[in-house]
Amino acid sequence: MLILDGKSTAAETRAALREEIASLLPRAGRAPGLAVILAGDDPASQVYVRNKEKAALEVGMNARTVRLPASVSQNELEDVIAGLNAERDVDGILLQLPLPRGLDADACISRISPEKDVDGLTPHNQGLLALGRPGLQPCTPAGVMRLLDRYGISTSGKKAVVVGRSSLVGRPLALLLGSKGRDATVTMCHSRTANLAEECRSADILCTALGNPRFIGADMVKPGAVVIDVGINRIEEGGKARLCGDVDFAAVAEKCSAITPVPGGVGPMTIAMLLSNTVQAWKSRLAL
Repeated sequence: MLILDGKSTAAETRAALREEIASLLPRAGRAPGLAVILAGDDPASQVYVRNKEKAALEVGMNARTVRLPASVSQNELEDVIAGLNAERDVDGILLQLPLPRGLDADACISRISPEKDVDGLTPHNQGLLALGRPGLQPCTPAGVMRLLDRYGISTSGKKAVVVGRSSLVGRPLALLLGSKGRDATVTMCHSRTANLAEECRSADILCTALGNPRFIGADMVKPGAVVIDVGINRIEEGGKARLCGDVDFAAVAEKCSAITPVPGGVGPMTIAMLLSNTVQAWKSRLAL
């Protein structure tokens, strides 16, 4: 059984980006610029934003966080986005989710310039993905594909099952797996899927993005399957908080051929692909 190590794969990706930025800097005249918008004081979001900013600075980007109070209005937040759209030295804009209650995340995301949408979540970039055209892709699904490539796991002709249908992970991941050149046959499942366990057992590649701790047990996994666990859940065990995925790792690891751990699997790849998207946006905007 192979452990798909997202931590080391992300480190390799960051090292390659650091070299690429350094080599292009003389022509560009400036480093890539990333702006992260953080509204409110959600503790998990603050940790995520610090990690993103730190990673961006380490590869040689100009990164900054725009911090807004939880009381920010919809119009004020959209004005901040418009201002960043207009800044010449900002190549990527990331709106940290979730937003405080009362704010419309979809409307805010739609305000981000598609060429600066390094989360790949605007309708424009989601549409390009659906059409199979080049564009900035959602970070977590792109990270999954990079991880599969890193370990030489082919998707061509394989049966892939994606459990979860969110626009952040499930839907774009299904599109990527089934895209030309990837060529998987994809089934997308969700909470209303009939015979969910049977669908999961049919998968050569099983991807879960449910947010349901250890929901996927060994009885739901085909022997020799590749299991990609996108879920990150915080649970209490023995009086201590810990992270676990949607997959019962200990049970499933004995049955599958490859699996991502939680933490240390898909999570680190999400930030790595955010940086990759920012470099892509920088190169495109400056015609590098």
